[in-house]
Amino acid sequence: MNNSTSTPTAMASANAASYLEFEKPLYRIQLEIEQLELDQAEGGRDFSADLKELRQRLKQMTKRLYSHLTAWETVLVARHPQRPLAPHYLGTMVRDFCEIHGDRLYGDDKAIITGFGRIGPHKVMVIGHNKGRDTSERISCNFGCAHPEGYRKALRAMEMAEKFGLPVVCLIDTQGAYPGIGAEERGISSAIAVNLREMSRLKTPIVCCVIGEGGSGGALGIGVGDRVAMFEHSFYSVISPEGCAAILWRTGEQRKLAAESLKLTAKDLMRLNIIDSVIKEPMGGAHRDPTATIASLEKYFTDSLRELKRFKVDTLLRKRYERIRGLGSFFDQAAVKEKEAVTSKPRTRTSSSSKISVKSGSRPASGMKRSSQTTS
Repeated sequence: MNNSTSTPTAMASANAASYLEFEKPLYRIQLEIEQLELDQAEGGRDFSADLKELRQRLKQMTKRLYSHLTAWETVLVARHPQRPLAPHYLGTMVRDFCEIHGDRLYGDDKAIITGFGRIGPHKVMVIGHNKGRDTSERISCNFGCAHPEGYRKALRAMEMAEKFGLPVVCLIDTQGAYPGIGAEERGISSAIAVNLREMSRLKTPIVCCVIGEGGSGGALGIGVGDRVAMFEHSFYSVISPEGCAAILWRTGEQRKLAAESLKLTAKDLMRLNIIDSVIKEPMGGAHRDPTATIASLEKYFTDSLRELKRFKVDTLLRKRYERIRGLGSFFDQAAVKEKEAVTSKPRTRTSSSSKISVKSGSRPASGMKRSSQTTS
């Protein structure tokens, strides 16, 4: 296969497993391209014009598909098996990474990675979920679902960052905290709640980004910050679509409807003022060009940290508090709009006597004067 082809044909060899269900038309075009390339190499015939046309069709169709993704299709892209994970970002974006292990209470949870490093010119503390790539790695890190000790390890790292005056960078990618009996026995809800409290008042800048899945309290446990961003095709939700469908409809078959109802896409959350920024992905998703994806995130972190470092600690905490308190501002905005709609109605003058209920045949009390008042 010709490696000089442009995105999105610069993927690995076309195979059905690497394409999502809604991408099947792309898969068929990719197969045609590869077959023509093979015929050209073996037979010596020139198919360059046909190949150019097919690649242009593939590019246009990819752009059209990804410009109108449904909420459920966004979930599928965020879970793509080839999507970059936290270790890929650490290996490319973070220099001089020195990992920190254990919570000094129970053990070392591999579902959360913490450590010192450099992003651009900034020394930082990096905290991220690790979902694992192959089966054995996924089992060892619980598919990215952290135990209480994982969140306590993250908190220990944050406190070290505060002590040494380093900003905290968080990479969120989990379907939720681990739901097992052991996690409940060791206080998973308490561990997440403590992290929420302590992150809200940590005396150092915090920048968070949802790089794939952002599910439930598992995401919130390292998701409180001065800046919170999402990749274009990631999602952030109080519960997974499957979990929501199982609770509300008693069947996972309604997961598509649940995904639409949860308003979990970056576009929805930006409109609701839940996140601050949406980071663009390469055409066709982050898995099509991981290098460009990681470069975009590095730029976002570098710019955000440069901006946040200008604030004094008191100002930083005040702005963080205001940001958190304003997360539900869409309710206030709705109330303000309703009030404006009422007060903007034309004002009319009516007789006050019309507001007095008088029985048929009766006369107003003596001395009552006719007056007028303004009513809205």
